[in-house]
Amino acid sequence: MKTYTIRELSQLTNTPASALRYYEDIGLLTNVAREGSKRIYNDFHLARLHAIQCFKNTGMSIAKMQDFFRYEENIPEHIDAIIQLVTEHEADIEKQIAILQKELSHIQHKVRFYNGIKKAITEDRCWPEWEEV
Repeated sequence: MKTYTIRELSQLTNTPASALRYYEDIGLLTNVAREGSKRIYNDFHLARLHAIQCFKNTGMSIAKMQDFFRYEENIPEHIDAIIQLVTEHEADIEKQIAILQKELSHIQHKVRFYNGIKKAITEDRCWPEWEEV
């Protein structure tokens, strides 16, 4: 199994070393070996960190991440809780995407509107109305 120093893991995952230490302190990165005072990470930690980043990037709270990884320690006993947690998170992401799609549509309208104004300025015409675009 490949091992990584904190600097290597930080560079591989674009995660500050301070965040790696924090994730360890709150129990998201577990079983980190030590050689003297140096932390030694392995492929398990790399995979776990990718999951943490995915959850973080999709808005999952630290508390829910802690629940998820705690449940994962005994999947057969917690399978229903795991499914519920990730299903709820999936629904949250879908809601976020729907909101972002709506906002993107509004921004795209603004782009068309202001491009219309720019064209009207350069052609010395009347500016378009919002509803026209």
